Amino acid sequence: MLKTQVEQDGIVTLTSEAADSLKDSHMLNEDLRPTTKEEHHWTAYNFSSLWIGMCICIPTYTMSSGLIALGMNWWQAIVTIILGNLIVLVPILLNTHAGTKFGIPYPVFARLWFGSKGAHIPAIARAIVAAAWFGINCWYGGAAIDTLLVSMTGWENVGGHLFISFFAFWALNVIVAYRGPESIRKMEAWAAPVLIVLGLALLIWAIVAAGGFGPMLSAPSKFTSAGQFFTIFFPSLTGVIAFWATLALNIPDFGRYAKSQKAQIVGQSIALPGTMGLFAFIGVAVTSATVVIFGQAIWDPAALMSHFPPFIILIGTVGIILAALTTNVAANVVAPARAAENLWPRKITFAGGAVLTGILALAMQPWYLVGNISNYIFVFLGGYGALLGPIDGIAIVDYWIVRQRKLSLTELYSPTGRYSYASGFNMKSIYAFLIGIVISVLGLFVPGLHFLWDNAWTIGLIVSGCVYGYLMKNDSSRLTDAEYAAITVVMDPPSASKDIAGNMVKQGPENV
Repeated sequence: MLKTQVEQDGIVTLTSEAADSLKDSHMLNEDLRPTTKEEHHWTAYNFSSLWIGMCICIPTYTMSSGLIALGMNWWQAIVTIILGNLIVLVPILLNTHAGTKFGIPYPVFARLWFGSKGAHIPAIARAIVAAAWFGINCWYGGAAIDTLLVSMTGWENVGGHLFISFFAFWALNVIVAYRGPESIRKMEAWAAPVLIVLGLALLIWAIVAAGGFGPMLSAPSKFTSAGQFFTIFFPSLTGVIAFWATLALNIPDFGRYAKSQKAQIVGQSIALPGTMGLFAFIGVAVTSATVVIFGQAIWDPAALMSHFPPFIILIGTVGIILAALTTNVAANVVAPARAAENLWPRKITFAGGAVLTGILALAMQPWYLVGNISNYIFVFLGGYGALLGPIDGIAIVDYWIVRQRKLSLTELYSPTGRYSYASGFNMKSIYAFLIGIVISVLGLFVPGLHFLWDNAWTIGLIVSGCVYGYLMKNDSSRLTDAEYAAITVVMDPPSASKDIAGNMVKQGPENV
């Protein structure tokens, strides 16, 4: 059998011959192809800066406010946030492994378990949620711009000034998104330290101006019993998990550029829970200080800026814009843009997908989603947790248990290959997906089973994963060890011939 792929240092790439054979495939374009060995260059710092840039955003800042408003004290809110992020870190690392090892983006990864056509289901599900987040971040960024203009001009006299600012920032995000994932890596690298400095500067100002952290950090929990606490804790934890359950799915979009598995594991494990916990604490501490300084709790950073001189408002606006922009272009554009490309690889480009993302974001009405904290945590976050949890479970079980990290790259781009299943759809994954959703939704209608909905992401992940694993245990699409060895050249880095490695691994975008 012809060798079609090379495994070296735990990373699998196409041979130049295999890459040439795929160049006419309608299921492939420049953005969907497997990455080359040379393109695996993201270090642990790149992954850390990626997550710092994504985590430092207004929704993170205000997340703790929602939990406190529901009755938690400050440390209960922060612990809930850190715990939720440690939990979601597990599927993030497991799914990143697939992207790093095989260099494939999320929609192509989804072909493995849903089929060549069925992959549109999880890709579009992820895209819809990403578009909603895109709109939310644009709304916060637009509000910051509006505050700046009001403080410096007579902008408040312009009809619909807030929505004008929102649409201007929305347009900026769409324009920046044209530049693609590699430009994101470069932007996050310098933006991450800037955002950390701005966040810490805000915290220091609050402590000094208030003469301490303020009354909120000393306020007790509103719960009088463990039962009352856990009634709020579990759905809140699901909301926190769901916050990054989106990236747990399409993290292969970034993992495919990792220099090694160690780079992605170290970078993500440090930055995700650490940054989320720190920035959420900054949010609650600064807000606590505003009670002392201004006589009221001000959770919205844009509203807080209005109390400062114009120059400080300018710096704060730049920080909010940078935070919203780094989060949006990394977390909320790549997935839907890739999903759009996957629908029509030969016609839709990443730039076109970015425009479609922006249009879909407007349809999601972000001003409504953030207008009510209960809608935000219980309906929006909880609802899409129920949708994405089952997909996460299927993805993890498929790659780690069903296939045991063995797959054929070339057949992922074939409409008639082993991953096309029945007319392009793997009905086993669709059944598992629907069962996982139905089980969670039962909690909405059966009073005694409400815990199922409160823990929708976790329940969906476990149920769908188990059902899928059972249905796929003898599926013919799996590669045996012998079949994998027949198509794969495994290189031993220390002793492999440089010439052989060069001949087998060397390839470039022009060959695809």
